[in-house]
Amino acid sequence: MVERFAPMPHDMNGKSNQRVETDDEQPFFDQLRMMQRAFVASPVRKTIIWLAIGIVIVILATAAGQIMLNRWYKPFYDTLERRDLSAFLMQFITFGQIAGTLLILNVLQTWLNQWIRIKLREGLTLDLIGEWMKPARAFRLANAGAIGINPDQRVHEDARHLADLTAGLTIGLFQSGILLASFVGVLWSLSSGFIFHVGGYDLNIPGYMVWAAFLYAGTAAAVSWFVGRPLVKINGDHYAREAALRFSLMRVNEHIEAVSLSSGEGNEKRRLQRDLASVLEISNKLMMALTRLTWVTSGYGWLTVVAPIVIAAPVYFNGDLSFGGLMMAVGAFNQVNTSLRWFVDNIDSIADWRATLLRVAAFRSAILMTDERHENDKRIEFAQADGDRLTIDRLEIALPSGCIKLADQHVEIRPGDRVLVTSDSDVEKAPFFRSLAGLWPWGYGRIALPDGDGIAFVPRTPYFPPGTLEEVLSYPENPGKFKKSDMVSVLSMVGLSKLQNSLDQDMRTRLKLNEVEIRLLAIARLGLHKPSWIIIDEALDTLDRDAYQQVLTFMEQELGSAAIVNIGRVASGNRFFTRVLQLQTSPAGKAIRLLRPKSLRADNPELAD
Repeated sequence: MVERFAPMPHDMNGKSNQRVETDDEQPFFDQLRMMQRAFVASPVRKTIIWLAIGIVIVILATAAGQIMLNRWYKPFYDTLERRDLSAFLMQFITFGQIAGTLLILNVLQTWLNQWIRIKLREGLTLDLIGEWMKPARAFRLANAGAIGINPDQRVHEDARHLADLTAGLTIGLFQSGILLASFVGVLWSLSSGFIFHVGGYDLNIPGYMVWAAFLYAGTAAAVSWFVGRPLVKINGDHYAREAALRFSLMRVNEHIEAVSLSSGEGNEKRRLQRDLASVLEISNKLMMALTRLTWVTSGYGWLTVVAPIVIAAPVYFNGDLSFGGLMMAVGAFNQVNTSLRWFVDNIDSIADWRATLLRVAAFRSAILMTDERHENDKRIEFAQADGDRLTIDRLEIALPSGCIKLADQHVEIRPGDRVLVTSDSDVEKAPFFRSLAGLWPWGYGRIALPDGDGIAFVPRTPYFPPGTLEEVLSYPENPGKFKKSDMVSVLSMVGLSKLQNSLDQDMRTRLKLNEVEIRLLAIARLGLHKPSWIIIDEALDTLDRDAYQQVLTFMEQELGSAAIVNIGRVASGNRFFTRVLQLQTSPAGKAIRLLRPKSLRADNPELAD
């Protein structure tokens, strides 16, 4: 198996080393179509469809129950007007039957609603994780600047929030539509007999209460949209600034040792305070926008208490409508108005949904974009070598800041070779390591890897999965594959004898290894797996002279037949590496252009162009 332990994509300040070119935002309907394609490919698609059918049936049954309840108003209030006690009590029995049925339907609808939210989140999150974790995608995305910042929030929080809002708003809109279709007919028939007596004339307006409900709700919707529209942008900015603050906190925590050693607490404090101030600023804007919207929505809400009575009052006071008929008309008007004012009641949620959809769709688009650029840009050709060797031909690596290349036009490395790749201090060496690993495809030339799967890539910061020391040493194989005595032996040979009795302890929570010990552990792991080809990225540069020599002795004894390529500095008195390759800048080479959607620009202000 080829072992690929991904290098860190950010520098010590947590900033990506990439600068990018701005791309236009996706149009809204393009975002919807892309998310629709993700749904169609979802493994939980059938479950969601069946749940949706179930909730449609429940909503239709609830609408029928609501119509029955509305019809109940007239005989109930008429018994009150007649002071008929026996009929009044019988109406309570009818009410209990209708209300009990509606209660069961409401509970069932809530259960289906929550289940749909869970399944929507499962499908969306699985899709994002699946696309994100395709080979090399996550690394390339992380090295694309602001486009790849905070993927954890989009996969975790934004996906959850989008699923909740989508389910809630869709179900609410459908239910409002069903109730509207059901009660418009009821309200139309009720108001068909409304006759206004004005100046001795009888004025009959067909569907008077229906037109009044539409006019009332339409006015409320227009005013609410005018007042609440800025919430779309404010919510998007709010999520972006919250993500930037969380990223800054994570960055400081991750590098707290380096911050403390350099007495940088004051500087980091100012950065965190600046990010917090940015969050508070947008939070204040959000607060004021919601306050302005509340004036409209709550104002219309209070008017709705009396509006239907005021609208129907002229007919009632003329004696053309009984008290029960009035209450039935009021109930039907409220149902129609509630359906029509769905937009008013949900304007802030719609703005929130729009902003969240933008973030999730832009992130998914960015993931797919990494492959598109890989296919369309000039790129390094990766191939399988003829025979047991590694060959590099005319290699140039395109970077955002320029281009680097090997001084040798043709390099051939065979089993047992000891090769040191170095450069001047102003030439970055990490992209060469990433290109050999296939993670950085941008550039020119050809890399042919040897046949077989015995290649180990060791980055400067090795990766270890959660688990015991035995599991870490065995990774990516199962722990039972290697003898514990062999594990003890390799630990001792690299200078980690103190860990010989800790194979069953959790490496992260119990052992607390420092940076040098972690790199030595990565070297010890090679002694167990015994790969035929080893490529190391500056993991040996931080070792002191004795530890460095001990590692070289270990590799000579345990990995004598392997080809070892070490990317790093030249050590004094070196006799282990028999060949030295030089990396240098390529003035004629072209720099890489990476894209960044405009919608993600604000996620990390420090990465802005």
